[in-house]
Amino acid sequence: METLNELKTGQKCVVEKVDTSLDIKRRLMDLGVVKNAEIECALISPVGDPKAFYIKGALIALREEDSSKINVRICDKESNSDEKGWGE
Repeated sequence: METLNELKTGQKCVVEKVDTSLDIKRRLMDLGVVKNAEIECALISPVGDPKAFYIKGALIALREEDSSKINVRICDKESNSDEKGWGE
């Protein structure tokens, strides 16, 4: 199963499971990261961490430490090659 941190710019996914501590899980749920939520990777920092995602209409930056704990089903395997991330 893929994780949220594996998404490339422009890819969309659906959350399957959040596999982290209760405190972090609660914070992610407050941000809209819940089962079946649709998420899109919007931006990737020049060094790759953090990444920014569209979640329920808001742009949210997540560190790899947290996004690697979110199991997802990727909806499209194609990434948007025109948008590579910040400063590229």
